[in-house]
Amino acid sequence: MGESDSFLQNRVPWSSEPSLKEMAGEVKVDVDSFIEGIKNDKTDEEIAADLGVSENLIYHLRDRFYSHGIDSVMGQD
Repeated sequence: MGESDSFLQNRVPWSSEPSLKEMAGEVKVDVDSFIEGIKNDKTDEEIAADLGVSENLIYHLRDRFYSHGIDSVMGQD
């Protein structure tokens, strides 16, 4: 196995971090409604009220969405 072969094996197309969907599910937040709120340009306060959770929770989910996306998985071409 050459040096370039080990480089390709180390670039796996998955992540060990939980997805946004998994994180939202753990705190009983419907991820589709959450994303719809972002799409409709709602504030954290508005989304929190719609979903019956704290504004702080929505702030952290929104931050995760913008920094990692929905699945936080980067593929390899």
